[in-house]
Amino acid sequence: MHLYLIRHGQSYVNLYDWKGGNSDEGLTNLGKAQADALGRWLPREIRKIDALYASTMKRAQETAAPLSAAYSIPIINDDRIREIGNNKLDHTPWPSDDLPEYGTFWGSERPFSTITPKRPNGESMMHFRIRIGQFIEEMLEKHRQETVVAVCHGGVIELAFDHMFNIGPWRRCEVWSKNTGITHFEFVEHPSRETWRLYYQSRVEHLVDVKLHTDGRGPESPREDA
Repeated sequence: MHLYLIRHGQSYVNLYDWKGGNSDEGLTNLGKAQADALGRWLPREIRKIDALYASTMKRAQETAAPLSAAYSIPIINDDRIREIGNNKLDHTPWPSDDLPEYGTFWGSERPFSTITPKRPNGESMMHFRIRIGQFIEEMLEKHRQETVVAVCHGGVIELAFDHMFNIGPWRRCEVWSKNTGITHFEFVEHPSRETWRLYYQSRVEHLVDVKLHTDGRGPESPREDA
């Protein structure tokens, strides 16, 4: 299986001056341009895909839409690849209009503590890791000889690395992805070698001609952690 994990385009929650807390926001003008550029470029790089998955959060859905149109393939919505903290302990999503606020600590600092401490039944980083692992293992079962694209979030890609590399709860290296950055893994069935092969991380040459857009609020400065 070839698995391509793609972070969403720039969303309003990525802006340095965003004051709206944790909310389910769509793409900025720049994010839409990034998604459109991705939709034009990726079919030239990957001629055919067998399945297109996307997080059910707006920024991922809007990023996946140009890919769905370019490949003439439907989007398969999957709550398991939502960003960390936006699902409950049982992995079901919080309502989009009532998302919990994050605590004051980074998830990897206290991996077994809920990262949304003011909301009962919030998930920890390790709960998040489980749902990402479940998604990846299910992809292997369903698409073992196929090519899968999943439009998701930076945290999802980061925890996918933890799953592939078999990292424990106390992480020592962050994995950062740019907006619409592409990560490519392949599952290789070999009796005496590693089973996952990493080709590249956060590939973004499709953005070379994307200009900085504004929406009347000034330059859209990105935050990389949402």
